[in-house]
Amino acid sequence: MNDTTNDRQPRGAALSRYQSMRRLMLAGLVALLFVLLLFGQSVFPPETIVHEIIEMFGVLLIFLGIVGRLWSTLYIGGRKSEEVVTGGPYSITRNPLYVFSSLAAAGVGAQMGSFVAMIGFGLICAGAFHIVIRREERFLKTAMGAPYEAYLKRVPRFWPKLSLYQEGNTGSFKPKLLRTTLLDGLVFLAAAPFFEIIDAAQTSGWLPVLFRIP
Repeated sequence: MNDTTNDRQPRGAALSRYQSMRRLMLAGLVALLFVLLLFGQSVFPPETIVHEIIEMFGVLLIFLGIVGRLWSTLYIGGRKSEEVVTGGPYSITRNPLYVFSSLAAAGVGAQMGSFVAMIGFGLICAGAFHIVIRREERFLKTAMGAPYEAYLKRVPRFWPKLSLYQEGNTGSFKPKLLRTTLLDGLVFLAAAPFFEIIDAAQTSGWLPVLFRIP
């Protein structure tokens, strides 16, 4: 086994810890927001057209988030600790997985039928991921050196810059990583039936409504 291979193993292990932190943070955020909104309700009643439109738009955001996460995984595919990935979604933002996760989180908030919840969920998720992003960047600067430094200067950290898009190379296909990403994304999709149950419980009086938001 050569020195390069030996170096990649601790890199991969370190990055795996960051990725585990990301998944735990994602699950924790979704669970916390669900609990908080057990006792909240939109100012638009569930039977109104505005409520339904916001919910449907949220479902679209969730699907876009899940598809975007799968697209990102096709490119990163386990290569993050081995090389600087600069193609596809990684050509327009350095953290597409976090961008699409935040988009899906906004879709979760929209299931409340509230504009504020939709925007708030997305922003809270993006803000929490910012902590992980900063730690990952410090690690990758040390692990990747000059190529990563050049990438930092060229591509924005979070908000995509579409004019930079380049197709690039997806590398080797890793079905296990795609499956894991899909299962992670299904956490967001579970929001739709969850909020329907909450709406029914609040309407029937089983759950008290402590606050309302637009």
